[in-house]
Amino acid sequence: MTTAPSPPSDEATQPASSTSPTSTTSPAAPAASRGWAPLRPLILRLHFYAGVLVAPFLLVAAVTGLLYAASFQAEKIVYADELTVSAGDTKLPVSEQVAAARRAHPEGTVTAVRPSPEADATTRVLLSGVPGVDPDHTLAVFVDPYTAKVEGALEQYGSTGALPLRTWIDELHRDLHLGEPGRLYSELAASWLWVIAAGGLVLWFSRRRALRRLRGTTGRRRTLGLHGTVGAWAAAGFLFLSATGLTWSAYAGANIDELRTSLGGATPALAATAAGDHAEHGGTSPGDRQAAPGAGLDEVLAAARAEGLTDPVEIQPPADASSAYVVKQVQRSWPGKQDSVAVDPATGEVLDVLRFADYPVLAKLTRWGIDLHSGVLFGLVNQIALMLLAASLILLVLWGYRMWWQRGRGSAFGRPIPRGAWAEVPPQILVPLLAAVAAVGYFVPLLGIPLAAFLTVDVVLGEIAHRRGRRTYAAK
Repeated sequence: MTTAPSPPSDEATQPASSTSPTSTTSPAAPAASRGWAPLRPLILRLHFYAGVLVAPFLLVAAVTGLLYAASFQAEKIVYADELTVSAGDTKLPVSEQVAAARRAHPEGTVTAVRPSPEADATTRVLLSGVPGVDPDHTLAVFVDPYTAKVEGALEQYGSTGALPLRTWIDELHRDLHLGEPGRLYSELAASWLWVIAAGGLVLWFSRRRALRRLRGTTGRRRTLGLHGTVGAWAAAGFLFLSATGLTWSAYAGANIDELRTSLGGATPALAATAAGDHAEHGGTSPGDRQAAPGAGLDEVLAAARAEGLTDPVEIQPPADASSAYVVKQVQRSWPGKQDSVAVDPATGEVLDVLRFADYPVLAKLTRWGIDLHSGVLFGLVNQIALMLLAASLILLVLWGYRMWWQRGRGSAFGRPIPRGAWAEVPPQILVPLLAAVAAVGYFVPLLGIPLAAFLTVDVVLGEIAHRRGRRTYAAK
C-alpha cells in the first residue's frame, strides 16, 4: 500500500515500460503486465491524489488507533486498584456484593452486574441514570467479591467495559470528541484506505522488479522503495481495517447492515419476555429484588451456569414488568464466549437459550472482525499487531508526502500526475470499470461523493486549461 505516491517521471510518461516483464522469468508475467498496462496511469493518478488529499485523515486515524491499541494495557495499570483484589477462599453471593454497591451508591438504577470472572478480579455493578455521568455511559462500582468492600467507582462505556482512559481515546479515534459530525472523518478514512491500499499494491507489483530494490538506492527512489515495500507487507492489514471499520460507520455501516439482513446474516436476538406475571416486582432493581418474591440474582446466575454459561458473564435485570433477566457471556477474546440465556424472574426457569454456535456465518464473521479490529480477539498479540499496522500507516503517509516534495523540480513543489490517464483505457475496460466504481460509490457514500467531486473539479480545471491553451495558440 502506498499512501501518497509520486513515482519517477518516467513512470508517469512511460507506463508501458514501467510494467515491462523483462526482469521476470515467469511466462505468465508478460500477459499479466500487459493486462494492467492500460489501467496503470489511471490508478497512478487516483492513488496520488487520494493519497495527498485523504492522507491527513488517515494519519489522524493511525495515530489515534495506535493510542487505542495501547490503551488496553495502560488501563490495567492505571486502574489496578479498582480492577484487582487479593484472592480469597470463598466468594460471597452476588446479591450481597450488589447490596454493598447500592449502600455505597444508592443513586441511579442497576442495569447490569458482571460477577468477578477471575480469582483476583473485582465484581462490577453498573448503574445508569447517575447524576454527573454521561447518559451513554454507566457508573461501574467495583466490589471485592470476598469481603463486599467497595474498591471504587468509575465511568464505563461499551460492551468491552472501557474505563475513562480507554473511553476517551476510543472517542478520539472514532469522532475526535465532536459527536456524530466527527464520525465523518473516521468513515472517510476507512472508505478510502482500501482504495489506496489496493491501488498501491497494483502499482508496486506492476513495477519492474529491478526498480523495487532498496539496497544501494538514494533520494526519492529510496523513499519510494521504503514506501512501497512496507506498504506491500501491510496492505492486507489495511484492507482488513478498512472493511471492518466500515461495518460500524454511519452511512456505509447502515448499508452493510441492510445487506447482511437481506442475506440472512443479521445477529439473532434472544427472546427475553417473561412467561408469567411479575409486575408486582417488575420495577425494582436487582439489589432490591432479593427481598421480593421470585428469583434473585443468585438463582438467576445458577440457572445460567446450569446452561453452561461460564465466566465472564453479565447479568441484566428485567427492563420492565414483562421482561426476563438476561445473562450473557461477554468474553470477546479467543475462544469467544457469546452464549446468552433469558431467565424468568418469577420462577428462575430458563425461557430461551441463544448459542453463538447457532449464529449465521455473516453474523459470526462480523463479530470476529469487529473484535479483531478493536484489539480484543487475540489479546496482547492482537494489540501489538494493530500498533504495528498503525505505525506502518504513519510512516507511509510521511514517506508519501516526502516523495511529493521530492517530485518537485526547482521551486515547483510536488508536481501532480498529468491528466488524461482515463483516455488511455480501452472502452471495453473503462465502461465496466466506471459502472463498478459508481456502484461501490453509492454503497460507500464517503468514497463516492469525494470521488465525484474530485472528478468534477478535475474535468472543469482541464477544460479551463484547454481553452486557455486554445486562446494562446490563436493569439500567436
